[in-house]
Amino acid sequence: MSNYLSIACLQYASTKDENKTLEIVERLIVEAVNLGAELIALPECATSLHENSTVTKEFASNEDESISLNFLKKSAKFYSLYILVGSLPIKYKDKLVNRSFLIAPNGRVVSKYDKIHLFDVKLPNGDIFKESDTYLNGKKAIIAKIEAKTINIGMTICYDVRFPSLYQDLAENGAHIITVPSAFSSLTGPIHWHTLLKARAIETGCFIIAPAQNGIHECGRKSYGHSLIISPWGKILADGKDNDGVVFYKIDLTDVDKFRKSIPSLHSKIKYLTNF
Repeated sequence: MSNYLSIACLQYASTKDENKTLEIVERLIVEAVNLGAELIALPECATSLHENSTVTKEFASNEDESISLNFLKKSAKFYSLYILVGSLPIKYKDKLVNRSFLIAPNGRVVSKYDKIHLFDVKLPNGDIFKESDTYLNGKKAIIAKIEAKTINIGMTICYDVRFPSLYQDLAENGAHIITVPSAFSSLTGPIHWHTLLKARAIETGCFIIAPAQNGIHECGRKSYGHSLIISPWGKILADGKDNDGVVFYKIDLTDVDKFRKSIPSLHSKIKYLTNF
């Protein structure tokens, strides 16, 4: 495994118009390339965010016809780098899937992941979200590969972060990095976001890369921001806070083995006796 990987998380607010959002993304990709990024990571709902499931379904497309996916495939090839598309709404059967893509420097999709844990919640302020009205949940955990550097990337999306067994399974099966593209609630974000992501890093010994939507969207929703790059030790290496832009850091992959050897909790499985 090559020691270093330069990562750029793009932080912004997706609009309702994917072409308008792609103009924002294109500008940030250029900025990330100038910083020396080898992997550019976009948030969940990478190029559009709508007010309800009806509109989301209306504007969704299949992979071949996706304006956003085709644009990002061309961008990856033009700049010869990897792009993680946090997620796009992709038509599948009679519903959609919330699908993340890893695009290689040749412009081809090398891995894709459908969000397993859907955001069906009623928050304390009364806000109700029910992603299952729009999406089918994924059934399979995915580890993508950056072949040239022998780096394994576990792919997750947003609400998945609340289910630690998924992250532990990814790490036990070889992940060095786990991506968590998100459009995190501004209500839960200040209390849960950093804590959950740091915990997932510490318990897996993986780098956590979490590009996030930021600020107020045209549809009226507000996202928490704070794109994060976190070390296997749980140290926050970069935090986008509430600023639109590029969150950049060059990670040292030797830290994965270093942490796991110092605290070997990942593979120390104990079966517990219970009386209930």
